[in-house]
Amino acid sequence: MTSHADRLAALRQTLKAEGLDGFIVPLTDEHMSEYVGGYAQRLGWLTGFQGSAGTAVVLADAAAIFVDGRYTIQVRSQVDGGLYQYRSVPSEPVAGWLAETAPAGARIGYDPWLTTRAFLRGAESQLARKGISLVAVKSNPVDAVWADRPEPPLTPAEILGAEFTGRSSADKRAAIAAEAKKAGAGAVILSALDSIAWAFNIRGHDISRTPVVRAFAIVRDDGSATLFTAPAKISAEVQAHLGPDVAVQPYEAFGPALEALEGKVLLDPSSSVAAIYEALGRGRASLIEARDPTTLPKSAKNPVELDGMRAAHVRDGAAISKFLHSVDAKPPVDEIDASDRLEAFRRESNLLKDLSFDSISAVGPNAALPHYRSEPESKRAFAGEAIYLIDSGGQYPDGTTDITRTVALGTPTAEMKDRYTRVLKGHIALAMARFPRGTRGGQLDILARQFLWSAGLDYAHGTGHGVGHFLGVHEGPQRIAAAVGAPGVDEVLLPGMVLSNEPGFYKAGEYGIRIENLVIVTEDSRPGDEQPMLAFETITLAPIDQRLIEPALLTAAEIDWLDSYHARVRAALEPQLDGPARDWLIAATDPLPKAAREAA
Repeated sequence: MTSHADRLAALRQTLKAEGLDGFIVPLTDEHMSEYVGGYAQRLGWLTGFQGSAGTAVVLADAAAIFVDGRYTIQVRSQVDGGLYQYRSVPSEPVAGWLAETAPAGARIGYDPWLTTRAFLRGAESQLARKGISLVAVKSNPVDAVWADRPEPPLTPAEILGAEFTGRSSADKRAAIAAEAKKAGAGAVILSALDSIAWAFNIRGHDISRTPVVRAFAIVRDDGSATLFTAPAKISAEVQAHLGPDVAVQPYEAFGPALEALEGKVLLDPSSSVAAIYEALGRGRASLIEARDPTTLPKSAKNPVELDGMRAAHVRDGAAISKFLHSVDAKPPVDEIDASDRLEAFRRESNLLKDLSFDSISAVGPNAALPHYRSEPESKRAFAGEAIYLIDSGGQYPDGTTDITRTVALGTPTAEMKDRYTRVLKGHIALAMARFPRGTRGGQLDILARQFLWSAGLDYAHGTGHGVGHFLGVHEGPQRIAAAVGAPGVDEVLLPGMVLSNEPGFYKAGEYGIRIENLVIVTEDSRPGDEQPMLAFETITLAPIDQRLIEPALLTAAEIDWLDSYHARVRAALEPQLDGPARDWLIAATDPLPKAAREAA
């Protein structure tokens, strides 16, 4: 089977043979991961969709694919509209479509290892009115027709030493055990892959762009633990690192181990799939639903982790600067040539483990798609364009980076410069913010949007997301965004958290602008303060293109911030560069001309 039509037909035949009227195909894995390994790319194999979030539903005579606004254009270019209806979430949810489209009394299959209990609860109540039932399958029917499905990876786990983590695994597990006791639980189930990597101080290569090991874990209230993963991943060295209080069992032993648990067990419903609840329900354990106890200590990083993040950003900034110089000196042929060139500069350090996500390398109209991914059929050439946007990042043992720069290729229009400067003003306003302890990310979002709003403009994505330490480039729980009630918006910002600062503007069919740096939440006490105050420390270091700035729109304080930032960039990166790239950096980080300051 080579065509997606053949694959869809084969799945329908399998569903019919199994007595199912339909099946739900989400893009996720057993751990509710944002990015998944090749073995779990069922949605992409079935439909052709290559985005990072989506769901398909297949019925006997209809099918639909559900994506959010990031992928409205992409899904239409990758998925055959003759096979699948296009649906946009959250306005057109899966359960709503099933209630309207599936026949009364239909039996709709789902994989309990890929489905949350929250989804099932909401969907079942909506579908019951039509007599539609959701049926857990014992084996995924997509796998039955995916003849060349990759096997789950067996790449070895690697130790991340204390020189990077700042805390031993035993210390972290003791803290998890203390949280279990506080909640009255005898054990904690860890199912999120980044939580497990953080708790055991291990990293891996099981998912592209995210350095995690495919595993589950149970941590008991005495600090001992069982790690469920492929034994082939655990070398004698890694086993010695884990220590005598950590047993290793096969990945497939996790389900039976859940059934054997007794007493109270703590688990996080946001990362625990329905199969975990079902297995616990077959045993004698009682459940305590609570936040994963690794979440806050993982996000509020310790001094060793923060120093590593700073060092990674100096290294990464040097690579970015070499790349930006090369774009000016010898423009790439096209978007893919550009992103490949940037990756090569990052690899010169010999410390890059992977990119932190697939680079968004976008020229002209493609830059107007905030989550664009260049493909051979969509790539644009650099010639004749005015603006180029590159959003990229690296995974280093001491930290994760994520940076966006928008640069002038030709002569930008007055409108482009106006929009760029408004985005820059918002970026600076957020970077300069002081706020009392207890402030939530959603309270700060307007700082980045205000100058666009004043001109009747906006952008349709969040302003900031959390970033992991040699872990996920998108890490919760913290977030800066405008959407009321969205995950992370109400999360209190804590010292040590790392977030992005990335306002943007996108004119459909013409150009896109985004300026992104990473920041650390820091203590910021000053004389006269009547309460504890926090601020942001910007750690991303790379020039911001002054050719796109309209100086008359900047205030004196904004110019001071930009000049000070560029002075930091030059001081940190000049020793890392030589020759023409060093000369370019010096010119790119010069203060704004005196005339601009006088105009402000």
